[in-house]
Amino acid sequence: MSTDAAFIEKLYAVHHKERSSFPSRPGAERFLETILGVLFPHHTQDFEYRSRAELVGALSRVSRTLEELLQPLAERMDFTPAEVAGKFMEALPTFYNLLWQDAQAILAGDPASESLDEVISAYPGFYAIAAYRIAHCFYQARVPVFPRLISEFAHRRTGVDIHPGAEIGESFFIDHATGIVIGETTKIGNNVKLYQGVTLGALSVTKDMSATKRHPTIEDNVIIYSNATILGGETVIGHDSIIGGNCWLTKSVEPYSMVYNQAEVTVRSQKFHDDTGGAT
Repeated sequence: MSTDAAFIEKLYAVHHKERSSFPSRPGAERFLETILGVLFPHHTQDFEYRSRAELVGALSRVSRTLEELLQPLAERMDFTPAEVAGKFMEALPTFYNLLWQDAQAILAGDPASESLDEVISAYPGFYAIAAYRIAHCFYQARVPVFPRLISEFAHRRTGVDIHPGAEIGESFFIDHATGIVIGETTKIGNNVKLYQGVTLGALSVTKDMSATKRHPTIEDNVIIYSNATILGGETVIGHDSIIGGNCWLTKSVEPYSMVYNQAEVTVRSQKFHDDTGGAT
């Protein structure tokens, strides 16, 4: 096989120049799996922390690993890798409590769920929320690339696409999960429930809108059923509203609204009749 020498030189230069400027994707994925295993024994790979000292050691290793993963981004961050790792470890108790609230919301809201253990270990919605809350910490610290690596790994695993920049409140419930899309500037209140296929997106996609609010606001206690699409940065779904399946919304609705798509369904017999009225 003959390959153009100039092309080889170009590839070589890119590999040597760019490789040191972004974090390892497999490393980011392992980090997510590791931190979830430390936080929840349901995600631990055949390892039991037999003492408090072992758990402290595991957390220390997480912090060191994180600092190493972020090192290629050091020149593009507002804080040093060590500072970011420290802030993340300080935030662990806060989003750990948030994740237990999310799990409780799923258990309380899904009649098919039998225990918190089942929710934490087996529900893709919980996994997607956990990955989002971890990625959001790094997004808030203005870390480039790394939070997207985490969120896209969760996207591949669950079919749920939550941008780490979205703002999501307490007791968030994703049911069935697959096909949900939540855009970067979405704001979601407390006790919100989303079903499969829901899109919280932008009305239009242009680069010059990157600094504006492009995605909707969902207030507290809202339920959005499957395949509903809600678009636009000025669109607000008022608290305690219910959005029915397959609805398409680009305008705000008042609190306590019920929005539904009135489809016409026709049912007819499978039997066919001839012109004389007899069955054929």
